[in-house]
Amino acid sequence: MCDQLHVSRSGYYKWCHGDKSFRQRQNEELTALIVVLFEPLGRPGWRRLRAELRSLGHRVGPVRLHRLMRNAGLTGRFPRAYKKTTVPGKRLVDAPDLIGRCFQADHENEKWCGDITYIKTWQGWAYMATVIDLYSRKLVGWAIADHMDTSLVVAVLTVALENRKPPANTICHSDRGAQYTSREFADFCSKQSIVRSLGRTGSCFDNAVSESFNATYKKELIHTRPWPSIADLKNSTFEWVEGYYNRTRRHSYLGYLTIREYELGYRHIDELASKTANKHYPLLRYHSKWTVAR
Repeated sequence: MCDQLHVSRSGYYKWCHGDKSFRQRQNEELTALIVVLFEPLGRPGWRRLRAELRSLGHRVGPVRLHRLMRNAGLTGRFPRAYKKTTVPGKRLVDAPDLIGRCFQADHENEKWCGDITYIKTWQGWAYMATVIDLYSRKLVGWAIADHMDTSLVVAVLTVALENRKPPANTICHSDRGAQYTSREFADFCSKQSIVRSLGRTGSCFDNAVSESFNATYKKELIHTRPWPSIADLKNSTFEWVEGYYNRTRRHSYLGYLTIREYELGYRHIDELASKTANKHYPLLRYHSKWTVAR
């Protein structure tokens, strides 16, 4: 039989004894590591998971990783369908568009962007206002309240100013919501030496970074469970933002670096792999160390 099938006898008996090949053992070790990483990283898709593995020194092809995730029953989160919520209307205090859809910055605190999104709780609607630094995409300020008055966007900008202490003339870009075009907000920005910038009416693309963050926030946190109270929402948002989004989430815009890694000066994910002390260790040894660390 071996002669007819052009198979060596030793190979046949090895197969009979059920010995696993090197590839099979490696797949099992990779799967074990993927399962451990999956939940702490926020149930990412294969791209972010592949970047995380690469930062640890493990190069895995996209087809292979997709197959391993499928076999392990792991599926990344995906966004819900887009719904337009911004409509044209008459506003109060105008400002030019200083961003022009150029969502890049050469330095920290050069350009910020802000927006408001809404979350349904059992106690009623809650509203989250945000301020994002376009340099690293870091969420430098956020606040949640049961209203969406101008005081909410003033409060979140105050938090951002306290956290970052920016120089004068930092640009703060937003859509043309009533809160951002109010006289109260304009006066506050003037006192704090913040330069206001407004996108066009009814165009979500002019504030795409904030819209993208809102989609990520809802996909990875809000749509995963019901929210009985606003207090519960605030606590979970704090853990998600400060413990995950600003620290460990890998951002496609940053080449799948985390915000913290980018602000530390890294510019390519392979720079992390070269500094990973355990990259030459077997995968299961790293798996065990990660489990203990978590």
